[in-house]
Amino acid sequence: MPYVDIYSKDDYASIFYTTNTEHDCVGGFDPEKPTILMLHPTTLDSSWLTEQFSDPRLGSNFNLIAFDMRVCGKSTCRANGKHDAWVEAADLAMCAQMLHLPPCHIFACETIAVNAVLRFAILFPEMCSSLTLCNVPAPTEMKWVFNAYDEIMQTWCYSEDLESLEHVAMELTRFLVGSECDPDLRDDMIEYWEMAMPPYRRTRIVEQLGVIMNRTPLKSYMLKEITQPVLIIHGDRNEVCPLKYAERLVADLANVEGGAILYPVKGGTGCLNIVPGTASITNQVFTKFVSRLPRQRSDLIPPSTTREERMATALGKLAQLMGDTAIALRDPQSPMSFSCLAPDVVQGQTDSLELYRKGEASAFNPCGLNGKPIRKFSESRKQHWFSGEKDGISYASSSLTKNGKQDSDFYERLLPLPQSEPVSGDMAQQGRVRRATISPSSVDKHVIKGSMAKVVNSNSSNSFQRLLK
Repeated sequence: MPYVDIYSKDDYASIFYTTNTEHDCVGGFDPEKPTILMLHPTTLDSSWLTEQFSDPRLGSNFNLIAFDMRVCGKSTCRANGKHDAWVEAADLAMCAQMLHLPPCHIFACETIAVNAVLRFAILFPEMCSSLTLCNVPAPTEMKWVFNAYDEIMQTWCYSEDLESLEHVAMELTRFLVGSECDPDLRDDMIEYWEMAMPPYRRTRIVEQLGVIMNRTPLKSYMLKEITQPVLIIHGDRNEVCPLKYAERLVADLANVEGGAILYPVKGGTGCLNIVPGTASITNQVFTKFVSRLPRQRSDLIPPSTTREERMATALGKLAQLMGDTAIALRDPQSPMSFSCLAPDVVQGQTDSLELYRKGEASAFNPCGLNGKPIRKFSESRKQHWFSGEKDGISYASSSLTKNGKQDSDFYERLLPLPQSEPVSGDMAQQGRVRRATISPSSVDKHVIKGSMAKVVNSNSSNSFQRLLK
């Protein structure tokens, strides 16, 4: 299988990639066609780019390559508290050089991918022909999203039964896709998470969400380094990443050739590239954008400079941008040298990884002996005594219309999503301290175990807290 191995004294990563060629390798690229490099949505992997790879508008006219980021999908790495979006950018640059990729049009989906490619375009502009960003996140997560991700991560990692895991996975689909997630898509996403990110592999979850929750915003003067054409595709109903932050990024990209283009998708929420109804729109807009740009060949030519020299140059530029000359003296062979996290943040992430690693191998496995989930999420909803709502919880009474059908606005009235601003540095630090002290006993359980008499006679109830109060 196609992998790129990146190794140094303090780091190792094996990055998986896939292409649209017959033998799934870059050697099959058509030199007459431009190349598109894709990065998958948060908490998913390159297999969730099927809507793009199977679209003849893209597959027939472009060479396509997609990478699994280092803690996603089939990629593997050594856990490291230094991991941030700058490290992801360095991974991408090393992979591009080792595969001798031509300058690529980049298609990035959701939070981690968008943050990574913006940094990639700043440090390695010659490798990037254009940028297409799907759903631009806020500079840091909004307060309510930050708290929800925090609780989801802790509950997910310490789930002890299938019901608890399915419940928190259902909540995660709401953040990524929206409350109106298609039932079949929800089933597919939860099935993927149960196989790829079960509790017995929880350090991958912790490290991935750490990249999201501990990120630092790019400064305006850094964004002015980006000059390549930029297209931003953003769902106008995305409540996790409001449209105003995409508009703000357009204004910050002041030196982009021709000005950054913002295309709001009406009715679009999260994961525009996989949600039925928005994936085709996203592909069409992206294809038209790239097709208008100068056509480039895709000859696989070795770089004119060695990888070590090019990465050292990038470290020098990063040192200048961050105002820290010590960065330029780091090992250019290690992606971790590009980390820009403060020492206390690195220590916080390291402590969290160490804590969650305890008992990881013996943690809950939601799959059967064949390695697949024992049931679909939608099948579990049929076991409810009452009518299961869209959030997966049953209610004894609900708002019904005169014809006996549930009011379509009931769910929105029941759980209105709060409005808030991005978290501050102090709040992010408090979250890191809290995650470094979490234990299984401190996580609320969705399912109460024991005899009915014991439950009824108990004076204290132990119910799963609603994440979006």
